[in-house]
Amino acid sequence: MFNQLGLIGCGLMGGSFALALKRAGLVKRVIGYSKSPSTTERAKKLGAIDGVAESALLAVSGSDIVLIAVPVSATETTFKAIRQLVEPGVLVMDVGSTKRDVVDAARRVLRERIGSFVPAHPIAGKEVSGIQNADATLYAGRQVIITPLSQTLPELVQKATDVWSAIGAQVLKMTPENHDAAFAAVSHLPHLLAFAYFSSVVNQPAGRDYLSLAGPGFRDFTRIAASSPETWRDILVANREEVLKQSQRFRHALDALEHTLREGNADALEDLIRGPAEGRTHWQMGARSPGGGKT
Repeated sequence: MFNQLGLIGCGLMGGSFALALKRAGLVKRVIGYSKSPSTTERAKKLGAIDGVAESALLAVSGSDIVLIAVPVSATETTFKAIRQLVEPGVLVMDVGSTKRDVVDAARRVLRERIGSFVPAHPIAGKEVSGIQNADATLYAGRQVIITPLSQTLPELVQKATDVWSAIGAQVLKMTPENHDAAFAAVSHLPHLLAFAYFSSVVNQPAGRDYLSLAGPGFRDFTRIAASSPETWRDILVANREEVLKQSQRFRHALDALEHTLREGNADALEDLIRGPAEGRTHWQMGARSPGGGKT
């Protein structure tokens, strides 16, 4: 059990982590900090935090576990604010959706204190944000990727693994580089495409009329277009090199489909469709089977 969680960022992700630790009996006390006093006030009313810190540094004071749950663009500023109280034995984690930029910031700022930092990315969330949507079960049954550095203290890597596992998550370990390449493909590019596709439909002269006819397929495909603009702005900019690589791969695949369609070559078009259709079916079956969907 931890004596105190210092929570920096009392939104959906941070609030859910605090509630999960409390429900599992893993922490005695949670001290939260947010730029918005109304956010910490609501977090306290909801029971996610027990006390309010006036600064990020004061949230770390007396804490033996710290979660940084701020936009990735604010991570370096947060490291600077808390650096002097990041002591050996204090487990510090983040929940950012990109890892190379976070790791680079940690190296620049934490320097000799970097051994306390275990970068983490929970593969969980909702289309809605805010502490009011925090959920103690958010991480149950979800994957959490950790990307420890060579300097990270092994006992803190184990402690991070144990705490995520204790709230129901499956912990996987990757390098920051492999993490960002993988999630550019399976998360970041899909969001970019959803934003672009929804925009292309709604901005047509008759786009609003088309939306009134949209069915489940359209809703499924565009669901993630409702995600936080600020959050995804930061993620896409932070991982732009890998996202652009994946965008080029997508463009080549789309070009091939468009070419066969333009030529009216029905057999070739069917062949191009069959591969993804069968691949998607096999992937879905694997993800539903026991032990399936692991990387």
